Amino acid sequence: MFVFPGQGSQQPGMGRFLFDNFFVVRELFGEGSEALHLDLKKLCFDSSDADLALTENTQPALLVTSTATSTVLKKEFGIAPQAAAGHSIGEYAALVTAEAMPFAASIRAVRTRGQAMQSAVPVGKGAMLAVLGLEPQQVQELCEHAVKMSGTGPLSPANFNSPGQVVISGASGPVEWLKTSFDAEKLWGASGPKRVKMIPLQVSAPFHCALMAPAEQKMREVLTAIEFKDAQFPVVQNFTAKVEQKATVLRENLIRQVSSPVLWMQSMAEAKARGWTRVIECGTGKVLQGLLKKIDPAFQVLTTNSLDELKQIEQLGSRPARSTDQ
Repeated sequence: MFVFPGQGSQQPGMGRFLFDNFFVVRELFGEGSEALHLDLKKLCFDSSDADLALTENTQPALLVTSTATSTVLKKEFGIAPQAAAGHSIGEYAALVTAEAMPFAASIRAVRTRGQAMQSAVPVGKGAMLAVLGLEPQQVQELCEHAVKMSGTGPLSPANFNSPGQVVISGASGPVEWLKTSFDAEKLWGASGPKRVKMIPLQVSAPFHCALMAPAEQKMREVLTAIEFKDAQFPVVQNFTAKVEQKATVLRENLIRQVSSPVLWMQSMAEAKARGWTRVIECGTGKVLQGLLKKIDPAFQVLTTNSLDELKQIEQLGSRPARSTDQ
């Protein structure tokens, strides 16, 4: 199974070794650059951390790097995925890899997605917190409690990342209330959770919550204009945590994803139930490898951050790797 990372995995230099070693990747970067009228090579290799952290830059950078990785695995190393899933923006790379969306249209879409998500909420009016040590239902109760006590909202779960790690997202008011006034015992009593940790996230907007409704509407316009095809293999989607392949369903779930929580933990439970426990993280970093270790030790996760790691993965292919530059 191929999995594709989301925001937070980006880093300067991402994808450089792929570009240097594989002609097919240089072609892909060229196609994406032409589609966006933006130098993706410069964006991915030479940008500062701050520039790459801008959502409108992060999303195309992740898409081109993740798609480049899966393209090399498929075309150069003969690795045919049984299924795929992507964390938030990573789902676009999953759908491109499954040939449900054309790459050029997808990279234009994610650039717009980043701009729309950034502009949906004025700077300072939204926030996100990573909540550690609670069950999903307790996180929902926490959000409802914070909205009630602060008198502002919305606030809701945004990313179900792994057991005991859920990100919440919404208006800055209830988030600030949680950071300064929350008392677990007052909410759940003496028998409630003893250790609850909250970590503010350095993000430019409150993703995957009701405040993203304007961005979702924009993406409905954008994605409706793109021709989707049935996926060549199953894709576990964020919005439902279910396996889908039908074009119309894939599109609708991708639209709804913008303002809905990322059901990553639930998606990986579905993957395990179907026997997809040998996983390749296609893209930069090892964020998903870390989450999958926490979700279930049954997952064997291989990463793709160097040529050496790709050569280790080569053993999984049905044929030897071809020359790295042809």
